[in-house]
Amino acid sequence: MENLSRRTFMKTAGAAAAGVLIIPNMVRCSLNNRLNIAVIGVGGRGSASWTQVPVESIVAMCDVDDRSAAEGYLACPKAKRYKDFRKMFDEMANDIDAVIIAVPDHSHFGAAMAAMELGKHVFVEKPLAHNIWQLRVLKQAAKHYGVVSQMGNQGHTTHGIRLVKEWYEAGVLGQVKEVIAWQGKIDFVKDGYFKSPESFPPPAQEIPKELDWNLWQGPTRERNFNNIYVPGTWRGFYDYGNGKLGDWACHTLDAPFWALDLGMPHTVESVVPNPIPDHSFVAEESEVIWHFGARGDKAPVTMKWYEGIEKPAIRPEWGVDKLPDGGMIMIGDKKTLITGGRPNDAKLLVPEEEMKEFLKNAPAQTIPRIEEEKPVQEWIAAIKNNKLPGSNFDYSASLTEMAQVGVLAQRFGGTINYDAKNIKAIGRPELDAYIKEPVREGWSYGNNIKI
Repeated sequence: MENLSRRTFMKTAGAAAAGVLIIPNMVRCSLNNRLNIAVIGVGGRGSASWTQVPVESIVAMCDVDDRSAAEGYLACPKAKRYKDFRKMFDEMANDIDAVIIAVPDHSHFGAAMAAMELGKHVFVEKPLAHNIWQLRVLKQAAKHYGVVSQMGNQGHTTHGIRLVKEWYEAGVLGQVKEVIAWQGKIDFVKDGYFKSPESFPPPAQEIPKELDWNLWQGPTRERNFNNIYVPGTWRGFYDYGNGKLGDWACHTLDAPFWALDLGMPHTVESVVPNPIPDHSFVAEESEVIWHFGARGDKAPVTMKWYEGIEKPAIRPEWGVDKLPDGGMIMIGDKKTLITGGRPNDAKLLVPEEEMKEFLKNAPAQTIPRIEEEKPVQEWIAAIKNNKLPGSNFDYSASLTEMAQVGVLAQRFGGTINYDAKNIKAIGRPELDAYIKEPVREGWSYGNNIKI
């Protein structure tokens, strides 16, 4: 693996010096214009991704839970089946060109690094990784190994997010100094993603025979099995997920992050009225505030996230009677813009007739359009055309890092003065173990990548 990685890097580096991007495995793939794809995480969000590619291109499927993977196995009977991606790569490295990764957040990093170390292109479901150190390593590794990377935040492929950026850059909004985003209350009893246990920690239950619980836990510390974690309600547990903020920021905050070129915050504050005492699970209510400095001629920005509490107060100048359950507002000194929880539908907060008139002479559409909400297709096309998709790791790792600093503030409360250069929460050394989390033996990757 180490020798292959070095060869891949030297080949890519030499080509880059000559002004050409060579993608590993392209010669073999181009013979029949098909990619041999492996899937890690077959059920749930995984099925939403791998079903976007021709099933005959899928050569391997890996899932620790036979129940979640059952439909995928039926749909792709010729694909080899695995529970451990490490074994899959040991046996099939030469037969795989690209990998779709849609496992719980805490296992994204190990699977993505193992794939990239073998020169495989990678598509990783959002949020990209589970901690900030992992994000920095993934960003560097994608460049180091010369692979085509993509995070699966489908909103970044939309017409709507392009309108946000084009309107801002055309000066329609003027200077934007304030962004407001919100998500409604979580139903901790019925929610399929954020269901709360009856007690903390959840009591031990018998492990289903179809599930390899040890592999499911992957790099994290061992906990007793409880069905509150699987198949989808792990998101609210910080050992495995990133809460609702980590889950939704890659959608709701993508447009302002991209359009305003926000970069990293210097300070993040949080207000959490009733945190879980051991900080292991997402709180019912919270408010997070990021503070960004000036960027060239762009003004400093304050961005607020309301979760589980009342929506932001409607301001008279907005001219609306109510707000959607989830959404984002960019407030400029000329105009104000609103989207839903995803950036698909962007519009100015102006009377309907004024909006119609605006659209008749709207700014030019300068950003190429692609298929709406098809990040997998964008990634595959990028591989075949020797280019990078929009939510490649260089972009998406930064977007997710911005969100992760907010998640740390939301989880542990108080104020974080963030030193992005050194990846430190100044004056809060207790957060170091969450910026770079310890991993169990056998799951360590990325230590050869310098950040």
